Amino acid sequence: MSDTQAEMEQALDRIARAIDRSSSVSVSTQLRGGIEFGIASGELPANARLPSVRAMASRCGLSPVTVSGVYAALQEAGHIEAHVGSGTFVRSSDPAKFGAAQQRLLDRRIADLIRLARECGIGLSELAMRITMTRSEAPTPMRLLLVGNFHDATEAYAEAVRPSLPEGDTLRAVTLSEISDSPPEDVDVVLAPRTLRSRAQALFPGVSVVDLTLIPNEATRVAMASIPTEARVVGYTYFPEFLAIMKAGIMRFAPHVSDLSMVVRGEEGVEAAIAEADVLIYATGAEYLLAGLSDDQVAFEYRHTPGKQSIRRDLLPAIEAIRAELKEKDSA
Repeated sequence: MSDTQAEMEQALDRIARAIDRSSSVSVSTQLRGGIEFGIASGELPANARLPSVRAMASRCGLSPVTVSGVYAALQEAGHIEAHVGSGTFVRSSDPAKFGAAQQRLLDRRIADLIRLARECGIGLSELAMRITMTRSEAPTPMRLLLVGNFHDATEAYAEAVRPSLPEGDTLRAVTLSEISDSPPEDVDVVLAPRTLRSRAQALFPGVSVVDLTLIPNEATRVAMASIPTEARVVGYTYFPEFLAIMKAGIMRFAPHVSDLSMVVRGEEGVEAAIAEADVLIYATGAEYLLAGLSDDQVAFEYRHTPGKQSIRRDLLPAIEAIRAELKEKDSA
């Protein structure tokens, strides 16, 4: 088993353990959300093979019919794909395919350059020296738009991405609700968490949408690791489908916590559960809960940030591939 597959198996185990049959959120919604947000966070990486319907059902203690319905919904949403005879896999995003195509194009052009150098009587050492001394053409500026659900969090994502962009590129942060009625037209690329990809693509049908991988930020991980062992912990989710993956994340970074319960906005008993908590971990967008806490209660946000490794490995190559495509269209 590869390291990637092993990491995915561990993530699936956490999601399976996080499914709460006593919750008001249906187990099918929990499983679908757990897998969907697991893909969005990179814990379930592209091209990794998912368990069969029966294997996943056994792992989660659910019926095969439930799991089959979840797989069908995820496939319809474009998150996974079934290959006849080989299984079900996490689907690669289009930008990643663009990146692979750009790598192949780069290899071909390098080979052409080496052939031309040899025809000119230039060896590899001199060619390498000429390359290092040649000033590269400044990249064509790109207008990027990062979309999210909540303003402060979306702007924080943009702040994390901006330092990695080439000089001249601009990146604006907006919420989907802010632009739903009138999407801006001066956009070359849209960045979006994978869970929002379909909504972003619907707003920008002619623009490339690049997936943004989000992981719990360092402050959140440190806060979870610092929770006292004996604390009564409550996790509050803003969206029902986020329940399983948030609980799995808490279990991962605070494995010492034994008294953990999850509640969802709007369900019965939320206020009482929060009132009894020693520690409240609330999802982004639920800051309004802080006003109702007592002085002896601890609370912190389950905040995400773009993964630095994913920015370098996935996001930037995808942006460069789109930049090259737009430049080629403009010169055609």
